[in-house]
Amino acid sequence: MVMGTDTIKSTRLQTKAGRDIVALGIAVAAVIMFVGTGGSVLPQIAQQWAGLGKGPDLLLVNALLLNIALIIFGWRRYRELIEELEQRRVAEETARFLAETDTLTNCLNRRSITPATDALIEQAEKIGNSIAFVMVDLDNFKQVNDFNGHQVGDSVLKATADRISSLLPPGSLLARLGGDEFACVVGFEPGNREKVDILVERLINSASLPIMVEGLALDITISVGIASNDPDTRSTPSVLDAQCLMHHADIAMYHAKKQGKNRHYWFEAAMENELRFRSELEAGIRRGVAEGEFVPYYEQQIDLDTGAIAGFEMLARWNSPQLGIVKPDIFIPVAEDMGIIGALSEQLIEQALQDAKNWDPDLTLSVNISPVQLRDPWFAQKLLKLLVKHSFPPQRLEIEITESCLHENLPLVRSMITSLRNQGVKISLDDFGTGYSSLSQLKSLPFDRLKIDRSFVAAMTRESGESGEKIINAIVSLGNGLSLPITAEGIEDELMLELLRKMGPLKGQGYHYGQPETAGEVGKRLSNIGRLGLPVEEDQTADENPARESRKQTG
Repeated sequence: MVMGTDTIKSTRLQTKAGRDIVALGIAVAAVIMFVGTGGSVLPQIAQQWAGLGKGPDLLLVNALLLNIALIIFGWRRYRELIEELEQRRVAEETARFLAETDTLTNCLNRRSITPATDALIEQAEKIGNSIAFVMVDLDNFKQVNDFNGHQVGDSVLKATADRISSLLPPGSLLARLGGDEFACVVGFEPGNREKVDILVERLINSASLPIMVEGLALDITISVGIASNDPDTRSTPSVLDAQCLMHHADIAMYHAKKQGKNRHYWFEAAMENELRFRSELEAGIRRGVAEGEFVPYYEQQIDLDTGAIAGFEMLARWNSPQLGIVKPDIFIPVAEDMGIIGALSEQLIEQALQDAKNWDPDLTLSVNISPVQLRDPWFAQKLLKLLVKHSFPPQRLEIEITESCLHENLPLVRSMITSLRNQGVKISLDDFGTGYSSLSQLKSLPFDRLKIDRSFVAAMTRESGESGEKIINAIVSLGNGLSLPITAEGIEDELMLELLRKMGPLKGQGYHYGQPETAGEVGKRLSNIGRLGLPVEEDQTADENPARESRKQTG
């Protein structure tokens, strides 16, 4: 739209300029005529005034006056044209500046950094230099805006731009690409990668210094990705232009964020492969949720004293047509980042409730809840709605939450836990001992069970096994003091089992009792020991297609 408007204005100006040049031509012609006419008329006028002859012809006088008028008109219009063209030139330069510059920081913008970088690459190649494209992103900048307002955020961006600009060598480029993302382009001698590393470290150190805004000391860190056309640093032999370097630097920058932020990485081809795999994984997860490819598997929970099955923990599995059976440590973090963990988890819980309805009523069902789900103030209501929908007794359901959830929004978590327990749902604190829960939280939050993390159980049979036993004994004593039953995870062999049996009445689970099983396999196991509450239809293809078996069980 803007480009079309400029074209129309330029066309109009050119048309007007054409007319005014004609006017100037007329004025010049009038001057020539004035010289000719004036050379005849003016002497006659002078002779008449001197009384030496009669006056000039009236027609020639009128022609002379007309010539004078045309000269004045043409010259005045020509001057107006010159002024208008100058104003137009200034306006075009201003428009070009605004189009190529970020108005907040006075840096280049995303639109102008690409051609400027290509020009710098061309200049560097002429003198035998290489260039490095440096992508800079402020860490957790959204929190600065959310907590302090956009005006403070703008001040932080300007201060950061000034700091970066002050450290760049002459002839470098600096652009704000949008939001809290900046780009620098610097030249360096081929093979002298250390020069860029030193510069980037100085940028990181400078950015981490507190920024004072309206009496507030704001701490900002940056994550940096670097890509270069230097043959010694690039991982591809192809010619790299500005767009390609920007893309590679962006990938390296996100890798830096993934590795913990406040650091820098050079682009490597493996990063792009990882990003491509991540993109394919996200697409597969979205499709899998829509098509019901995520299915519940079940791990036995055993009463260690009697050896009887006390219940099952539901574990998520992805039955991907391309990847096969995928474990949750692969897809759960991605689903959380994508914001669809809630829908995925609810789908799995609904299938699990339908499966567990066919078990012995004394068997419990445990499900893990993502910290992301506990940020949803309606989570408790959604879960209770599923229980009502499937007529599942809330006393048989046990929700497992990790210690990290307690520090994100403790009042909201307390409200959810209380709401669920009031309806009869049991709450377990999972992976106890690996987080930051305190005794006051254990006392104030209404937990029903503690689960000892598998790392402590595994430590009992190592060289430092005595210290592992002491830790578990301490947790068991704590549970007894708070009247909280204990479940030990990760029981892998008979030795672990015997050591745990000596510590009191516990529940346990682990591969010692078998791998997690599909709904069909659990139904067969319970049928063999007479612990099915309702008959289930056996499916001979359960082992071959657990996804189909699970969908069959859920109706």
